[in-house]
Amino acid sequence: MNTSLQAPFPLTTSLQDNVKWLQDQLGKSSDVCYRQLEIGVYPETNSVALFYIDGLVQTEILNEHITKPLLTAHENASYWQQDICFHDLLCQAITLSELNLSTEGTAVLAALLGGNTILIADGYDEVIIAGTAGWDKRAIDEPQTQTVVRGPKESFTEDLRTNISLIRRKIKSPQLQFISLKIGRYTQTEVVITYLEGVAEERVIEEATKRLERIDTDSILESGYLEEYLEDVTYSPFPTIMNSERPDAVAAGILEGQIAIIVDGTPFVLQAPVTFFSFLQSSEDYYQRFDIATFIRGIRYMSFFVSMLLPSLYIAITTFHQEMLPTTLLISLAAQREGVPFPAIIEAFLMEITFEVLREAGVRMPRVIGSAISIVGALVLGQASVQAGLVSAAMVIIVSFTAISNFVTPALNMAVAARLIRFGLMLLAGTFGLFGILTGCMAILIHLASLRSFGIPYLTPVAPLVVSNLKDALIRVPHWLGSLRPFSRRNLIRQAPYDKPSPPRKDRS
Repeated sequence: MNTSLQAPFPLTTSLQDNVKWLQDQLGKSSDVCYRQLEIGVYPETNSVALFYIDGLVQTEILNEHITKPLLTAHENASYWQQDICFHDLLCQAITLSELNLSTEGTAVLAALLGGNTILIADGYDEVIIAGTAGWDKRAIDEPQTQTVVRGPKESFTEDLRTNISLIRRKIKSPQLQFISLKIGRYTQTEVVITYLEGVAEERVIEEATKRLERIDTDSILESGYLEEYLEDVTYSPFPTIMNSERPDAVAAGILEGQIAIIVDGTPFVLQAPVTFFSFLQSSEDYYQRFDIATFIRGIRYMSFFVSMLLPSLYIAITTFHQEMLPTTLLISLAAQREGVPFPAIIEAFLMEITFEVLREAGVRMPRVIGSAISIVGALVLGQASVQAGLVSAAMVIIVSFTAISNFVTPALNMAVAARLIRFGLMLLAGTFGLFGILTGCMAILIHLASLRSFGIPYLTPVAPLVVSNLKDALIRVPHWLGSLRPFSRRNLIRQAPYDKPSPPRKDRS
């Protein structure tokens, strides 16, 4: 840890002392630009030291609004020789809207490292901080991990200010508040808590702020770093904080009473509190008709349980409970497994691990050759394994359908949780059969009931039962019926009563 950055350094009126302290802090970095200017119009003091970091400033703004006015000061000597102190004239000469003054060395250094330009005048202990921050950034693009058929096609970027503006465009309200924090002794990453005043719970805002302020670490490079610091329960496969790269999804959560945590340098914004059902919902549910959205949501729930339970059910039934199968199907499965040298549990583990390796390889491989992995995995390995007698054709079908079902889950971290639990249930199924699966499911249910997300029960509104919120948990009712906010007790009503629309009556007069 660089302890010199922790102790405050009060700036002095000596230009040389201030410049030396800054140079000592910055070392001999080649991207730190330093220039000393002589204004040449004041008899007492003329020296101005200018610091900025190449690549973090907008060079055009720096040249046009700072350097040029100072270097051409002699052309307007009468202006500079007014009965005004040299420092005030400097502030007036710089034609930028964002100007701040500071006498604290550590604050000046932080501003410099954030892309601002620092001007130090000889004889003054106040430093001028000019807002010139600007660097190359990725344009707003379509979401890569949360695609929709109908809905906005814009996503967050790695730039914090762009992300804040995207939320502002969705929620044009003065009640939308932002709390800014700096976390990371070396990275000084800016983290912003976003919420709707009067809607979000005060205790959630205070608890999130307290947990973030308590973090003392070297670096925060992505919102995933913060996620583990903020979770109520760390040792659980189920996520208790959601991440999203969609501005519309984050704005919808804020309007429901959630808080959003934006981290500079990542397009993924954290949302809390959340429930189990939040991870199986998609923003597209609210853009489609309610009946279609309810049907698709039911497909998601079914797919989630299939991705978690199907391999273990196959193992349990083929190993311990063959009497549950129709005779024809049982004979067919027995014929397929006749030449397989492994028991069903070993066969399932081999196939599942092979598919996980293929999935990871497809993610890490360059996109140009990534498609070749799926071809090799699906056609060559699958077909060759069956023909070689290492696995049965039924097992290939089970593993393939399980993988496809896992892709249906909208939230990646919840899909990963199902993948992890799947292996545990497979082990229980191979050891105890259906009794083992039932025991595992009961343990999972008990664990889910014990989880909290910033104090909110994880299985809300099912356990505890909140009948009014069931309208947007398992099903999606029409918008004119969804009048309550699920995460807010301060401002529960989100819309005025609205009668069911009906065709206009004919005038019988």
